[in-house]
Amino acid sequence: MKILADQNIPCVADAFRDLGEVTLMPGREIKREHLSDCQCLIIRTVTRVDAALLDDTPVEFVGTATIGTDHINLDYLAKSNIGCSNAAGCNAEAASEYVVSGLFALAQRKEFDPLKLKAGIVGFGNVGSRLYQKLDTLGIECLVCDPPLQKAGTSGQAFVDLDTILRECNFISLHVPLTNAGRHPTFHLLDAERLQRLAAGCLLVNAARGEVVDNQALLDELRRRDDLLVFLDTWENEPTPLRELLLRADLATPHIAGYSVEGRMRGTQMVLDATCKHFGLKSSWHMTQQFPPGQDLVLQASDSSVSAWHDLFRQHFDIWRDHEAFVAGSDLDDASFARHFDALRRIYPDRLEYERFIVQQQNTDVPDEVLQQLGFQTGA
Repeated sequence: MKILADQNIPCVADAFRDLGEVTLMPGREIKREHLSDCQCLIIRTVTRVDAALLDDTPVEFVGTATIGTDHINLDYLAKSNIGCSNAAGCNAEAASEYVVSGLFALAQRKEFDPLKLKAGIVGFGNVGSRLYQKLDTLGIECLVCDPPLQKAGTSGQAFVDLDTILRECNFISLHVPLTNAGRHPTFHLLDAERLQRLAAGCLLVNAARGEVVDNQALLDELRRRDDLLVFLDTWENEPTPLRELLLRADLATPHIAGYSVEGRMRGTQMVLDATCKHFGLKSSWHMTQQFPPGQDLVLQASDSSVSAWHDLFRQHFDIWRDHEAFVAGSDLDDASFARHFDALRRIYPDRLEYERFIVQQQNTDVPDEVLQQLGFQTGA
């Protein structure tokens, strides 16, 4: 079998080697002519999969090592009898941790108490539910909005509508899929009218899809108001977002919230497993072979619980490194900035999830069970 894969998927060549001949190339450059003799296509969100790409090719299966599928025409694949699988939830832990890192980094720099915020989580799927659990563990009050899940009645979570979130919350984090149709489309879910209703001093986070927020309307609102805080990891028109919005964002990163070592490896593993199942094959590769050993973090005594959390989350990961690397290219032309955007994702440094860290406490009284509920290991 011949397999064409996005070269930026971690360990993809090693993972799929047992299944056939693997060819790698940049995801944005994959075209129909590259698939003339391929039965399997392994991609990320940067590759649009539809009739224009796959018509008259022998591709039998498409795997995307990503949570979302908005870059794939699923109806076309179904009608063409082409198998498909995504990696739903693969980087949910990473993305939820990333939002927590951003929250505490901004709180320290902007001098506000994150524990006194009222959070509004929009989207209660894999990422949103994990963020809720972390914020709740930290003692941050949370409201949750997810109309499809609320209607399904399959969750014990209490829900509110988006209007309530906009009215009552001063920290709003978006974790919805990108949809353009149906009863609850999320394209420009936060449009100009809703952005104007953000509470005074509100912190807005988008780590979902860039198009969930009307980026031009958000820029207009930031020009008009200086009280809002904005943390954006996803952008409209990636890899060439609005440059002024990039510079006005208080924290800006290049669509890497889910880019932990474990999250990326889970994506590879999940799409590998789905490919093996589809073709009836086996691979000797497994993601656990790639994981590094655990590392120590030291939680030291401080004058407040907020300071202790600041110190712990900063030790785990310094998110300002990502921000500074991203905005460093702000004066580049569009073509150069696009390469800058993709390069930051391609050569992203290793970032480990909480589960890889053993927290050692020194003269602190944070209960071990709280650290464990966040996902850390604890030690004597």
